[in-house]
Amino acid sequence: MSVVRSFKSEDEIMELSNNTQFGLMAGVFTQDINKALRVASAFDSGMVGVNCVSLMFMNVPFGGSKESGLGRECGIHALRAFTELKTIMVNLTY
Repeated sequence: MSVVRSFKSEDEIMELSNNTQFGLMAGVFTQDINKALRVASAFDSGMVGVNCVSLMFMNVPFGGSKESGLGRECGIHALRAFTELKTIMVNLTY
């Protein structure tokens, strides 16, 4: 697996990038924000950095897809993953 790879078309690089068992993080480097968002959406990974990679913030979900992880750590998504809701109803006029 290459970290940096040359390519001729977006379709070619997306096929190469997504043809793996792993999907923790991907990165796209460009000055064209429309291209960045289009390509970022096409990656089959848990996180995508635009003009950056390997950043982690405690208030946003961290995790991958495929064999790179199950679920998310950090942020409200992690709290929800470890929480089981229960409704308790009380009738005080009994």
